[in-house]
Amino acid sequence: MAVPALTFARSLCRRRLRDARRVQALCIPAIHLHMTAATMQVSQQDFEKAQEQLKLLKKDPGNEVKLKLYALFKQATEGPCNSPKPGMLDFVKKAKWDAWNSLGNLSQDNAKQKYTELVSSLVSAESSSQVKDAAPEESRHDGYETIIVTTKNNITKIMFNRPERKNAISHKMYREIIKALEEAAKNDSTIAVITGNGEYYCSGNDLNNFTNAEAGETEKMAKNGAVLLKEFVAHFIDFPKPLIAVVNGPAIGISVTLLGLCDIVYASDTATFHTPFSQLGQSPEGCSSYLFPKIMGLAKANEMLLFNKKLTAAEACAQGLVTEVFPDRTFQKEVWARLKAYASLPKNSLAVSKQLLRGLEKEKLHAVNNQECEVLKERWLSDECLNAIVSFFQKKSKL
Repeated sequence: MAVPALTFARSLCRRRLRDARRVQALCIPAIHLHMTAATMQVSQQDFEKAQEQLKLLKKDPGNEVKLKLYALFKQATEGPCNSPKPGMLDFVKKAKWDAWNSLGNLSQDNAKQKYTELVSSLVSAESSSQVKDAAPEESRHDGYETIIVTTKNNITKIMFNRPERKNAISHKMYREIIKALEEAAKNDSTIAVITGNGEYYCSGNDLNNFTNAEAGETEKMAKNGAVLLKEFVAHFIDFPKPLIAVVNGPAIGISVTLLGLCDIVYASDTATFHTPFSQLGQSPEGCSSYLFPKIMGLAKANEMLLFNKKLTAAEACAQGLVTEVFPDRTFQKEVWARLKAYASLPKNSLAVSKQLLRGLEKEKLHAVNNQECEVLKERWLSDECLNAIVSFFQKKSKL
């Protein structure tokens, strides 16, 4: 009986090797190459929205920027420069032609992407300027590129600031949020607030995190990613002051799971909450595998974490994930008035009270975080996850 068993084992090994090679052939080029034009492109809807946003700008961005916008728009809608070169004395038309012609053979999809990102940066800069003008006493912290960190009225605000990417969390953003939480834990502020810049609160993990590993370094990428995620979530578990999420729009993935580690969650009625882990061949994180069943009950948690159910703000509030929902038109005004009142309370009393409420569970939460990150590391290396991410980018490229 040993011979048939050996034959079967050899056959199984050969089949697994063929399957592994097939998956590698399909996945590795897409996963390990840097983002291509197809995966970088934005939808036509985003492009049209950027055109509308441009009309709403109050400040003149200057001639140089306007020429760049003109050139990108022409390239996005008509392709490479195809009009005759104007005469030397027709200065305006020549400047426009030169700007368009300088883009060479840039694809229309890439031109749409660059146009949308440029408009988004202009809107973001104008918004930041307006906030600064309205509140000159607000102290902005230096040393951040992907988030905006400010302190005012005893409140440290950490704002996700990648609106052109729907505030998706890159590796750099993970590290900057960790740094901001460390600073907020030590400074004189009474409470800390996390929110998003733009229409989205946060669209979760930037899937580009999975595409930038060099060939042969997938295991290293997964290991380093798990270490970073574990440290990131641990800072939320250990944060000593009241931590409040101000969810200004749609929230996806880890930005949703972390809400269980916040002390209060206020949401606009435009917010939605989505954890599409199984869709991407992944698994829950942020201690949600433990906290969500406690917060909303096992059945409702299963709908979210296993079967990708998206909740409205009202549904999330009814299930205990969100503390209170506000109409979008009054959201910022009502929430920040309330937070200002909270921040006037005795700082040490709040910190001690939070320790009593959360202290007994810290050890359990760290253990859950460790386990979730170990499982995720395995998931990131699985064929199922790799195929799901490739499929995601292929669908995105067809938008």
